[in-house]
Amino acid sequence: MKFTSKELSPYLSARHYFGSEQRRHRERARLSLVQLADIVNFSKSTLARVETAELMPPPELPSALDAAFGVEEYFHGLFQLAKKEAHPDQYRRYMDFEAQAVVIEQYGGQVVPGLLQTRTYAHTFLSRQETLSAEEVEQRVNARMARQERQRSDAPPYRWAILDEAVLRRDVGGETAMYEQLSSLLAQVDTPHCKIQVVPFRLGLHALMGGALTLLTLPDGSTMAYEEGIEAGHLYEAPDIVSKWRRQYEVLRANALSLAESADLIRKAMEDHKPCDTQQLT
Repeated sequence: MKFTSKELSPYLSARHYFGSEQRRHRERARLSLVQLADIVNFSKSTLARVETAELMPPPELPSALDAAFGVEEYFHGLFQLAKKEAHPDQYRRYMDFEAQAVVIEQYGGQVVPGLLQTRTYAHTFLSRQETLSAEEVEQRVNARMARQERQRSDAPPYRWAILDEAVLRRDVGGETAMYEQLSSLLAQVDTPHCKIQVVPFRLGLHALMGGALTLLTLPDGSTMAYEEGIEAGHLYEAPDIVSKWRRQYEVLRANALSLAESADLIRKAMEDHKPCDTQQLT
């Protein structure tokens, strides 16, 4: 398929600038994408997506471009900036990656991750955002529930979630809502496509406290990390940065309760949130 050059926005981000500079140097050298691909040993499609900022430059590409164009560490320097900044449209980009992911690993330190939330829990949580109207809350709840549909498909992603004990203890929506939410978690603790572990209070401090983390593994084996704070999130695609988040996640997984122990703790939390009239749940 022929690559159609599109207009670039070089000053939108460091990633866009990297791509525009790759194109500028390539065109100045009178090289096609195919010719440059042969020189730097990367595919034409990869180079095309880098030029349009659709893809984070692979770590080996900057030095290959520096050598190809004889510019010492010019692209190396641009890459150091690009890999550390947030993508201008990172949340939509994250959603695209989530829809493709074959493995989704999450840590929730304060609330149940969106892919595990019940409708009532999600509605209660989103309703607390004062900037959202009732209509916007409903739209976001519906969108969140739609994201969960893939989990019930014939080819669901493999999911692993690690939840802080605080997630089980904090009342979100009242006893009935929490009991339903915890019951939903319990049903997914150890299934063929989902595992859930709990980090107990007794573990004390750990590296991921205070935020939330999602690791997405795509069909080609590449992994992205999405770290969320109180008001903002950051999508990381550079392998060295993703590896840092991966190590922290694996340490927490090793120190969390076993699947059986996690199920027991969820059951205990359910008892604490058990509505006075449990018949309404049957």
